[in-house]
Amino acid sequence: MEGSTIILTDDTGKTLPCIVETTFEIDSTTYLLIMPDACAVQIYAWQPTEDSDDNAEEEETELEDVTEEEIDAIFPIAQAVLAEQNLTLRRTAYTLTVEGDLPEADDDDIIEIDTEEDGNCGEFQELAHFYYEEKEFSVFTSLDPIMFVAKLNADNVPQLLMPHEIPAIEPHLEQYLSHVLDAEDTDEEV
Repeated sequence: MEGSTIILTDDTGKTLPCIVETTFEIDSTTYLLIMPDACAVQIYAWQPTEDSDDNAEEEETELEDVTEEEIDAIFPIAQAVLAEQNLTLRRTAYTLTVEGDLPEADDDDIIEIDTEEDGNCGEFQELAHFYYEEKEFSVFTSLDPIMFVAKLNADNVPQLLMPHEIPAIEPHLEQYLSHVLDAEDTDEEV
């Protein structure tokens, strides 16, 4: 099953083609570590910080999550801006994706974004920047691959794990990921 493509479907009927990175079994349930077959992206809004100085030359801003309603409104604009770079924005299940050759990441396009409640930061590349109704938005992709965990239900259909299900399999995931990272380190040393 590793290397094969599966399709995740969300509650609204949107789909997300994914490549199976690995499978493992726990208590007769088959789990899949999968990665979207297109590049996952996120759109954030830029908001002035509460302690911004109105007299400052450059206003301080921070990133804010975008609601589904805002995605509905800005999606065509984001699609058009990315199309200028020969990237196709898709409204897929669980995440937005882009298809096409991403531009080379340059230091000016990379920022750290706090993606977890516990303060973990990830590095993201800004792919596009645009405005809608005087509000500023950016489209980012993670420099680290986005991975999902799914399980096969009784009908052998893959279903994304719910957040409360992940702690039970976390030791197995950590074991696999540390094995993968060790293999990558060995490949780089050769």
